[in-house]
Amino acid sequence: QVQLVESGGGLVQAGGSLRLSCAASGRIFSNYAMSWFRQTPGKDREFVAGISWSGGRISYADSVKGRFTISRDKVKNTVYLQMNSLKPEDTAVYFCAADGYKGTGVQLQAEVYDYWGQGTQVTVSS
Repeated sequence: QVQLVESGGGLVQAGGSLRLSCAASGRIFSNYAMSWFRQTPGKDREFVAGISWSGGRISYADSVKGRFTISRDKVKNTVYLQMNSLKPEDTAVYFCAADGYKGTGVQLQAEVYDYWGQGTQVTVSS
């Protein structure tokens, strides 16, 4: 079992920055690929960024490339999402997720992820 707790969301003006954190506990954190998804009302969860279990592969959604950075600290069992140059369309509930996939890449489909956090709200005002 893996427990995930997100923090760092809030209200920010367009062009601003936020850093989300996802603290993991339970089974060995380093065994899991970690990703961030986001969701707005009435829509499916959307892949934002992910880092493979080895840390060797990182993927981003096209909409956030060049603005968001995902990283993980295996000592602190935490994954981060640094979000810069935020836009109103980034407004969503952001979730971190753990995937037991041991391949070299990052899976983009929400349904394959094994564990989810409770989500943190990010609101970007124009």
